[in-house]
Amino acid sequence: MHFPLAKLALEHGKHVIVEKPFVTQIEQGRTLIELARQQGLLLSVFHNRRWDGDFLTVKKLIEQGQLGDVKVFESHFDRYRPVVRQRWREQAQEGGGILFDLAPHLLDQALVLFGLPQSLSADCRMMRPDATTLDYFDLQLYYPQHVVRLHANLYSPEPNVRYQVLGSLGKYVKYGLDPQEDRLKAGERPTHPQWSQEMPEQYGILYHAEGNENVITELGGYQHYFTQVVEAIRNGASNPVSAESALQSIQLIELALESSAKGQRLAVTL
Repeated sequence: MHFPLAKLALEHGKHVIVEKPFVTQIEQGRTLIELARQQGLLLSVFHNRRWDGDFLTVKKLIEQGQLGDVKVFESHFDRYRPVVRQRWREQAQEGGGILFDLAPHLLDQALVLFGLPQSLSADCRMMRPDATTLDYFDLQLYYPQHVVRLHANLYSPEPNVRYQVLGSLGKYVKYGLDPQEDRLKAGERPTHPQWSQEMPEQYGILYHAEGNENVITELGGYQHYFTQVVEAIRNGASNPVSAESALQSIQLIELALESSAKGQRLAVTL
């Protein structure tokens, strides 16, 4: 429903925020981008996990050079849900399945950190006995000097690795998910003083030749996305998540499906 609703809103002169996945077909995304351009409207995609505290921590470690040259970057979104539930995400329909549900998050974060890869390979499967849509994926993105692995499955009880980043100077490992979603579900709001703060036992660990150390998780904040959207509309600031950047994730998902079906590594030529 994202495409028809976003198209209708743009046609009526409204700025639009689209939940991820932005669209399920590349041409839908191009249509919305062109319509927003013609109308002079903001079209943004709610890739909220750019504001996860753990992602901001990984980004900071890489930018500060604490890991040296990144060689292997792994990002996981694993859970334990071995029984298919009766909800649309797990039904055989457009946009259903784990690839369109979780890969947009992981791909978007990888693109923020590293840009587009040179090539990719993918293994996408239905693993659960009653599954009618994909419930497992393993994506490999290949860059000139490093590899990115993005993975999700539904047979993984906690604790689960969220990030493992290997570099020439050390390794960073982080378990668990950012707390903001669970706190929203519990009725908490971003105005709470400890809204996105993690407990020390949740911190990731940086391993290097001299030993290891806990790394305090940066404060996340999904609310910052909306603040930046307001600035973009009122004052012409940059769109916090452009539709063009979100469309790249969809293009990579389509390429991943092709790679998995063919059993081949494919060049990325976007």
